[in-house]
Amino acid sequence: MTANASADQLRGWFSGRLPDGWFEGAPEIVLDREEVSVVGRLAEPAAAPGASDAERAAAVEGHVARFREATRDHRIAIAREAEHRFGHKVSWGVACGGHREMFTTLSVPVMTRLRQPERRVLDTLVEAGVARSRSDALAWCVRLVGRNTDEWLGELRAALEHVERARAAGPTA
Repeated sequence: MTANASADQLRGWFSGRLPDGWFEGAPEIVLDREEVSVVGRLAEPAAAPGASDAERAAAVEGHVARFREATRDHRIAIAREAEHRFGHKVSWGVACGGHREMFTTLSVPVMTRLRQPERRVLDTLVEAGVARSRSDALAWCVRLVGRNTDEWLGELRAALEHVERARAAGPTA
């Protein structure tokens, strides 16, 4: 396979490559230009009868930490294999209960051109202590937009996947 692997190919490969029992169901695979994120759902740990919310949250946190440590070497080996095969860096994470944690992520510089009014927005966020730098302020803005437009972005991503499938099914040059 090549660096032009589709999301379907990646989902299939990871579903076949990951050890049985790591996750409940198939992992969530998210692909962008540089990175593949693999997020699996862990079974919630059993809580003692009458356990408080704090005790349940601590049990989930411990369960996630144990999984992270126990699978580290195997995850690294799988990531290296996938990176060689598909040409994308691999990031890992889990979801357990209401908790979601990414173990590794790739931070990629993105070049943009902003006019003064947009730069002033970023500078205001820095001056107010919301962000440490213009870069952090821009990332904060992107996260805010992403949270507030999840439905619209989801529809747009689904449409792009449809276009990708149509291109893949079409004639080759």
